[in-house]
Amino acid sequence: MSNPHQGPIQFSTQKAFASRLTLATLTGRPIRISQIRPSSPTNPGLAPHEITLLRLIEAVTNGSAIKISYTGTIVEYRPGLITGSAPGSGAQGGVIRHEISAGCTRGVSYFLIPLCLLAPFSKAPMNVLFTGPGVVTSATPAGDISADSVRTAILPLYSQFGISNNIELRILRRSNLGPRGKGGAGEVQLVFGHQVRLPKTLHLMNRGRVRRIRGVAYCTGVPASNNARMIEAARGVLNPFSADTYVYSDVSSAPHLPSKEKVDSNPKVKTGIGFGLSLVAESSTGCLYSADVVSPPPGGVPPEDLGQQCAHQLLNSVAAGGTTSLVAAPTVLALMAMSSEDVGRLQLGKDVISTEQIVGIGRDMKAFGLNDWGFREAGPGQENEIVVSVVGRGVGNVGRKIT
Repeated sequence: MSNPHQGPIQFSTQKAFASRLTLATLTGRPIRISQIRPSSPTNPGLAPHEITLLRLIEAVTNGSAIKISYTGTIVEYRPGLITGSAPGSGAQGGVIRHEISAGCTRGVSYFLIPLCLLAPFSKAPMNVLFTGPGVVTSATPAGDISADSVRTAILPLYSQFGISNNIELRILRRSNLGPRGKGGAGEVQLVFGHQVRLPKTLHLMNRGRVRRIRGVAYCTGVPASNNARMIEAARGVLNPFSADTYVYSDVSSAPHLPSKEKVDSNPKVKTGIGFGLSLVAESSTGCLYSADVVSPPPGGVPPEDLGQQCAHQLLNSVAAGGTTSLVAAPTVLALMAMSSEDVGRLQLGKDVISTEQIVGIGRDMKAFGLNDWGFREAGPGQENEIVVSVVGRGVGNVGRKIT
């Protein structure tokens, strides 16, 4: 838990909001975020998805204190102990039900990725069920990956840190973005039952060769032929590079929500209609590279174009180099920083390490008192890659230390 006499770390703007809240909870450092959309004439302050994330963190912790200014442009957060679904923490039958409102414009992965980072350091197993009209399981135009990519490209990386037991992500009801890019009415359950004192030190510098490609083509409320057309277009691009390519097709009906129109004869309306594709390439050393595309809410994009776009996006992710893609790099770097007090090494592509997202994470980690990163060039023939050295902080799971 945080030190009550320790002043908060100052941040500004809503950039990296989820990442900063996660790091604050892991390190126990209070933070103060100001200037959150202060110049917006219609919607200043916190957005619906940011308020939902604050509610989620409050639900899985004990003793957290959150203060929001009247205008919503300033947030003060003092973290507590990560309790997960421990008895007496608000869980019913060992499950925390978290509802996302219809105004949410972000995918469920926006909440899943921070929750997965907190789960290994929880006092008890984490079991959270995401429900409500705002749950979107597909990828989104805002840059969120699909729940399928979290399951196939993010969660398997935890095994590199010795965290692999009783971890499951269940997509109970699929959904895409609804009309006007909001809502979806999906349902997702995260079960994370492997808690550790300290993650293992990671040394991942051999990317190997891509040995197989897997994926999921999904559609909700539209003909199943859309999946077949996406898969055929994607395989037309990928087959020359990998013969072991298999894409699973998942067809589901569209979720229904109560109609808000009083004159509507139909009491329920369909929402979350659309289709998308998630691809993951796995190398011989266990490195994962992912790609996600989804049909826009207004429609108008043929499935063939989405299939080819996703395949080229996957090839670009592999071509960027390194042992970790841009999507998974923040998770891996955070776990390395929280591991035992030893030097871990991770090889990343220069196009990945130089992005604004990764540079910002490095600066935020330094602000939270975590160790600086070390850099050196990779070996011969790997001019476009760099080795990042991270010294673990050695704090780990406070909940397991005091129980």
